[in-house]
Amino acid sequence: MNELIPTFEFQKVIIDTWTNGPFEVYGWGWRALMGFLVITACGLVGNYLILRRMALIGDAISHSVLAGIVVVFLITHSLDTLPMMLGALAAGLVTVGLIEFIHKKSRVKQDAAIGIAFTSLFAFGVILIHTQMQGTHFDANCVLYGDLMGVGQSLASVELPPLLTDQLRATGLTDETVLRGNEMFIAPSQVLRMAAVTLGVIVLMRLFYKELLVSSFDPALAVSLGINATAIHLGLMSVLSIVVVSSFDAVGVILVIAMLILPGATGHLLSQRLPVILWISVAFALISSVLGVHFARWIDCNIAAAMVVVGAGLFILAWLVSPHDGPLAKWRAQKVSHNPELGDLAEDEKLPVS
Repeated sequence: MNELIPTFEFQKVIIDTWTNGPFEVYGWGWRALMGFLVITACGLVGNYLILRRMALIGDAISHSVLAGIVVVFLITHSLDTLPMMLGALAAGLVTVGLIEFIHKKSRVKQDAAIGIAFTSLFAFGVILIHTQMQGTHFDANCVLYGDLMGVGQSLASVELPPLLTDQLRATGLTDETVLRGNEMFIAPSQVLRMAAVTLGVIVLMRLFYKELLVSSFDPALAVSLGINATAIHLGLMSVLSIVVVSSFDAVGVILVIAMLILPGATGHLLSQRLPVILWISVAFALISSVLGVHFARWIDCNIAAAMVVVGAGLFILAWLVSPHDGPLAKWRAQKVSHNPELGDLAEDEKLPVS
């Protein structure tokens, strides 16, 4: 049993994680922050997939973007962010179009069409990786599991004016790890990219909140209100593709699916109001990323997998205490139905409304 569950070392697992330079090179703070950004972006987009009963579309796109990424690499011979995102975006739209084509032009049901499209494109991408991308860091393990441990290998920097450098150094709040000469080290490039994507997702969700809400619940009503439901759908799929490819390096194709679904599924257990569910998704991201880092240090395992396991635990906890669907709520409702006096007592205990 000791080999299966390592000894819990409080100093190493809890204290050292946040005291030994968490935001320096190879710091655990960057990994926690990257996990938080990935889960937040995935969770916010995933909420609308759940509302539209399109969770499998997220699965499909997260697999099929691999083919787009590899094709772009073969054309550009570059793993830069912009070409990768364009390739993922194209692959995501091709996947959606292929699913719709198979579903509407044949007797194949939509779930079967999704399975056909994403498995075929994913297999095509895997073949290209093994035959055309040997010698790059983009291998099968990276695709499946990601490399969250590699976040923070180097920090991006900016050149500051000498006057500003002197003022910062005079505050005493910076040291050589942050400010070296006139060069200020800010954050790993992966974290900056993911922060930009997450901020973009939040801004788009805010700008198109009404359109996304109406078209998710009732596409016919959206059309009657003058909302182009097709454009909103394609836009959501495009954002999903960008979020997936931005998360790819960190968590891999398998775990990004869980991060798309778990936050929203947990939020839907605790509330029926979409704004509350969105905030719950952000809180879910924070808790699962921080606890996931500690869990990974304790068990010595893949960090992204640890975050998903913690997220699954949060989902189970939310199900247990869910005010609508949880076993505790059902047990209480059953108890009240057998003893109506308990229900009257609960009403008497409510605070008066001022």
